[in-house]
Amino acid sequence: MSKPYDPAEEGAQMSFKDRMSYGDYLSLDMLLNAQKTWSDTHDEMLFIIQHQTSELWMRLAIHELTAARQQLISGEARQAFKMLARVARIFEQLNSAWDVLRTMTPSDYTRFRDALGQSSGFQSHQYRLIEFMLGNRNKAMLKPHAHRPDLVELLEAELAQPSLYDVALRALSQSFPLPAEVLERDLAEKHQPHPAVQAAWTEVYRAPEDHWELYELAEKLVDFEDYFRRWRFNHVTTVERVIGFKRGTGGTGGVSYLKRMLEVELFPELWHLRTEL
Repeated sequence: MSKPYDPAEEGAQMSFKDRMSYGDYLSLDMLLNAQKTWSDTHDEMLFIIQHQTSELWMRLAIHELTAARQQLISGEARQAFKMLARVARIFEQLNSAWDVLRTMTPSDYTRFRDALGQSSGFQSHQYRLIEFMLGNRNKAMLKPHAHRPDLVELLEAELAQPSLYDVALRALSQSFPLPAEVLERDLAEKHQPHPAVQAAWTEVYRAPEDHWELYELAEKLVDFEDYFRRWRFNHVTTVERVIGFKRGTGGTGGVSYLKRMLEVELFPELWHLRTEL
């Protein structure tokens, strides 16, 4: 009979008294005790973990978007490209999460839905921050966070600085002059599609070899928005599959509200120019 394998014989650390362990480094005690269920139903744990992990991925997306924007401002586009590519992959992970949640049937969800009260993903301040960072800015969306002055302060601070797309347009303007109404608009307001911006991006796509950095920036933005749109679409279909056309727990129209969000374009000119090429 062979001797049982002992990792210690190959030098593996087996004692962690007064040492940093895996659980210590990741704060696993705190993390794995954060799944407080509000009912005795089986599927509520799935619902909670799916949303908690989504918030963790959004935390990383904010980290990457913040750094990417700063790199673009500093003229370090190459570093920003890697971060933007990572954010696209993050949203690929977020998309996959819907596949797990869709294993929950309407009957499963109905058993604990009342336990949610008025809570809703609509109230996620991280999702709101991501939207503001990308340029989909609407001051009315501060209202769901009015009970948390610290979150309002965080979101208002984001509205006071240029969005990721604003920074991209400033980079574009270094090669193609853009009008003042584009570059000097109220940062707290959403960017509106402008023919001069579309004309400039179109020139980039017509001669990518002459404007490769701008071309690559544009494609990184389109790639990310592609995944972001898929995430929104998967959100709609998951909600419709589970609750049909009921109102959301947070009071929104549910599917009708989410379908309206599908019409939002983050980087409009980058999509519209394709018709012209």
